[in-house]
Amino acid sequence: MKRFWEAAYSFVFIPLFWIVVRGIGLVNAKTRRGIQGRDTLFADLERQIALLAPGPRVWFHSSSMGEFEQAKPIIAELKRRHPGTLVVVSFFSPSGYEHSRKYRLADVITYLPFDTRRNARRYLDLVRPDAAVMVRYDIWPNHIWELHRRGIPILIANATMRRRTKRRLPVARSFHHSVYNEIDEILTVAASDVEAFQQFSLEHPTLQAIGDTRYDQVTGRSAEARKRNIIPPVITAGKRVVVMGSSWPEDEEVVIPACLRLQAESGDILVIVVPHEPTEEHIEGLERDIAGKASSIRFSGLNEYAGENIVIVDSVGILLVLYAHAHIAYVGGSFRQGIHNVLEAAVFGIPVVFGPRHRNSHEPIMLVECGGGFVVEDTGEMYRTVKNLLEDAVARGESGERAAQFVESHTGATARFLEHLERRLASSL
Repeated sequence: MKRFWEAAYSFVFIPLFWIVVRGIGLVNAKTRRGIQGRDTLFADLERQIALLAPGPRVWFHSSSMGEFEQAKPIIAELKRRHPGTLVVVSFFSPSGYEHSRKYRLADVITYLPFDTRRNARRYLDLVRPDAAVMVRYDIWPNHIWELHRRGIPILIANATMRRRTKRRLPVARSFHHSVYNEIDEILTVAASDVEAFQQFSLEHPTLQAIGDTRYDQVTGRSAEARKRNIIPPVITAGKRVVVMGSSWPEDEEVVIPACLRLQAESGDILVIVVPHEPTEEHIEGLERDIAGKASSIRFSGLNEYAGENIVIVDSVGILLVLYAHAHIAYVGGSFRQGIHNVLEAAVFGIPVVFGPRHRNSHEPIMLVECGGGFVVEDTGEMYRTVKNLLEDAVARGESGERAAQFVESHTGATARFLEHLERRLASSL
């Protein structure tokens, strides 16, 4: 069946995928950037590779910026233990590529070429990795099949698989078996993920739950974030701060009215809104919605702060640092398609609030179970939950402590993953 799926994928799916992507690129700027960014991919890659010194090479692939954050602790520890190791980092998404181009621990940063047989062969001819690490879920079959043919070890870091995934439907299950069975080690976040992968009847891969490197990453980043005072202390002094992180319009429609009501009752509440996509259109829409109900200022204009009680963040990459200033965090996406990263808030020892759509990851569920997280269904429940936490400092402190302990108790996945990777690289290191 493997040969059948290789042919079907390469001669049916990939041409259709390319047509769809090109069509979307006509109307979607992000997709268009991804297409244009690949125009000089191989020329740029060849130039970067030519500058590399001799040494073992490890290729890390991530879909986008969020997944790459999970690779960073592995890369940092790999470089610390084996300084001569060369790291090649690839992305599928333009957002990941564009925001990570200055990552100092990568020796090469590139787009992943579109997943044709020819591209996979050409890419691997240039990169010549001694091992390949796929992060989370972004698995491209032709690259996997070509890696396997060349005998290059393939590992998945932070692997997850939902029990009710559509990948287990009869036809899809056979196809994914032909892909996953070529991988050497599938190292999952939880035991339930191992059980889900086992449903594909895999014979070749090692399946083992070792935890999630995101806990290590947020722990390390939080230590640095505490040292940064990107908001002048005079702004937060005497204030109870609510940070609304990675918000979408669907979140803002529920959460902002609750915050406005709280502010109307008490003058010491500062709300910091951090949109997931801080486009000018989104920022202006927020300002219009708030106008006449509260005073707001953009983060870029804080030098002219005059007592505004809502700060709208119009830049990216500072959310983790802002959580360090918070008494309570709301994590967005949970009134839309799925929640964003709750660990970035929990690591600071504060209660974490989110909406009903949070079952796309394990962490929010476990955070609620340990008492560090709170689910709200609507504006009224958001108001009551935040009001109770703000007014009861003891309860707020206990909840925050449980959140911090939850993160601390799950660290260590990076070291466990490195044990597996080092065994695969034993002859190269």
